[in-house]
Amino acid sequence: MPLSTSAIRKTVEAYLGRHPDERDALAGLLAALDRPVDVTARTTLPGHVTCSAVVIDRRGRVLHIRHRATGGLMLPPGGHIEPEDRTLLAAALREVSEEAGIAPGALCLTPQMLGSPIDIDVHDIDASPTKGEPAHRHYDFRYVFHLAGEEPPAITLQDEEVSGACWLAMQEVTSPTLRAKLLQAQMDGQPEPVNASALIHDGAGRYLLHLRDHKPGVIWQSGAFALLGGGRAHDDQSLQGTLLRELSEEVPDLRLEDLEPYAVEEATSVDGFSVPVQVFTGRWRGNPDRLRLHEGVLLRWFTPDELDRLRLSPATRDLIRRHAAENAPDRAPAEAPPLWDGGSRTVLNGVGVHLHLEDDEGRVLLGLRHPESRYAGDTWHYLAGRCEQESATACLIREAWEEAGLVIDPVDVDLAHVVHVVDTPGGQPLMQLVFRARRWKGTPEVREPDKCLAWRWWEKHELPDQLVPYTRTAIAGITEGRTYSQLGW
Repeated sequence: MPLSTSAIRKTVEAYLGRHPDERDALAGLLAALDRPVDVTARTTLPGHVTCSAVVIDRRGRVLHIRHRATGGLMLPPGGHIEPEDRTLLAAALREVSEEAGIAPGALCLTPQMLGSPIDIDVHDIDASPTKGEPAHRHYDFRYVFHLAGEEPPAITLQDEEVSGACWLAMQEVTSPTLRAKLLQAQMDGQPEPVNASALIHDGAGRYLLHLRDHKPGVIWQSGAFALLGGGRAHDDQSLQGTLLRELSEEVPDLRLEDLEPYAVEEATSVDGFSVPVQVFTGRWRGNPDRLRLHEGVLLRWFTPDELDRLRLSPATRDLIRRHAAENAPDRAPAEAPPLWDGGSRTVLNGVGVHLHLEDDEGRVLLGLRHPESRYAGDTWHYLAGRCEQESATACLIREAWEEAGLVIDPVDVDLAHVVHVVDTPGGQPLMQLVFRARRWKGTPEVREPDKCLAWRWWEKHELPDQLVPYTRTAIAGITEGRTYSQLGW
């Protein structure tokens, strides 16, 4: 199955966000993405996508190979995308394995790029009468990797396509655009953690484990118990920030004590490359059944002697047992107070941010949530998001752009209504803030199809039956001029 055009376009737009001056150079690629063709197929003309792997060793040298097809030019390993390639990154990994014999497990992502292309090179390819190929163009997505080990692995060349290999100093990289970007990014070849996980314990010998969804080839450690956590994003300021962001997305009600770095472990990604993981330890003593879980199947406490019964990576099992051996239980298990017990305790309320837009006809914008959404699947809802380490208006503006491609100026936003909600007895109270934007730029488009299937303007007196209850309450309140409502109390 070919890579989706939407995934490639998302990669290109993210790249152009870092290099806006290259939009004209990539105009041909953007035009190809607008056509109903497979831009990864070598038969697609006048140009198609290829992928390369830029491999950097511990001395900061970059692997180059001599491609026979290019008349002996020294270039990073790379080539055409195959139907079995799951992602552009996976295609680059396959190419370096085939052409230079370097297995994915010998490579790791760089903290500067995190699996994004460092360069998209546009170059012309001469006609090849022997292959029946006319002159055409390659849009080469170049992904950068560090070697996971101290020494470069042995190079095994693919004789029919490659006639030599060498490691060149960064200043000698043959591609001027690639050389400039490598030097600007200050790539030093030293692998660093790009993932963060939480080893959560209760101080009494129990460890909290997360059962992941069973989606082989899509989810890392699919269908197995694992630590909570995930991969670093470009906006994360630190690995601890990565972990806190991941926890807020996976288990928003979880609050850890004594969070501190513990160890760096090696894991293997879905695509087979090495992933250094910074593991943090933290304490928590609550009942996991009371937590809202937004990703995965369940959370459970386990003692070290129960681990052999679980589907669990050997590295995680060894890590837990090592921590248990170093930290004797200091108290009996005890549950933390519930998040809400009727008002006798101080309770942290969650904050949701929502966008109320009305067009010139007074219709309100709603989105149809994906059927597999954990919250309100196959139901209409405001454009919305959870407020994280940011102001509510900053969250609103970010979500409007990420979800629907709308550009909103903060000065055009007013708080229109607040709905104070308790979804379930004993659940965390949620303060749902609804903001009205007086002006905006753009037309609503589906930019996150895994979350939203469609945007539609609805008459306020003809709202859909399948509508999130507090959204209906907020629309009614705004229409009637009220600023506050509550549900579930």
